[in-house]
Amino acid sequence: MDKGNAISVRNLTKRFGSFTAVDHISFDVAKGEIFGFLGANGAGKTTAMRMLCGLSIPTEGDGSVAGCDIMTQAESIKRRIGYMSQKFSLYSGLTVEENIRLFSTIYGMTSKQIREASERLFKELGMQDMRRAYVKDIPVGWRQKLAFAVATIHKPEVVFLDEPTGGVDPVTRRKFWELIYKASSEGMTVFVTTHYLDEAEYCNRISIMVDGKLSALDSPAALKEKYHAATIDEVFRIVAQNAQRGD
Repeated sequence: MDKGNAISVRNLTKRFGSFTAVDHISFDVAKGEIFGFLGANGAGKTTAMRMLCGLSIPTEGDGSVAGCDIMTQAESIKRRIGYMSQKFSLYSGLTVEENIRLFSTIYGMTSKQIREASERLFKELGMQDMRRAYVKDIPVGWRQKLAFAVATIHKPEVVFLDEPTGGVDPVTRRKFWELIYKASSEGMTVFVTTHYLDEAEYCNRISIMVDGKLSALDSPAALKEKYHAATIDEVFRIVAQNAQRGD
């Protein structure tokens, strides 16, 4: 596997008894790349992401994330990545400042690093006046910006975004993608799952999982050309039309 990649896996497989959730998938993600990971519910996306994040040990295969072996260095992976999901990214009953402090501590930052990072974030996000505001009381767009900020506060090599724009309006979604582009331009690798297939157009490359297998992988433009489709939504429908699992 190429050491220049942020993520590299070969024949990654996960079985639960007789059920194969992820079936011998192989791919690489370059450093600084925005990589879209698509698939219907039940396709195996979440199981694959859990293995990449060091939360589940593969049944077979091998690979690395941020230079760490996914079989033997799960704890090291967790320290080198960031993670943001639609549902569990922030604690609504804590203030903005308390959320920043909590996640900084989880990521192993020192008190000095936390103070410096907090001041930097408040300035970059323009949230100085929201320090003591409860997360549940701030607008959804600000919550989303804050969630991404705390997921990347420790400057991880790779950030995993699991349906990060679910349930928000199109304008807020576009603004969130500006944060993704900025992080990528600074060298951070972004691994993102989304149900909004128009967002897949913003990725450098995308993969499509069907029934646990990787059925397509290329740039959005190349996939649209290959399948004679005008949009990634059309590509997805063609690739996944015979899926046995999912919605």
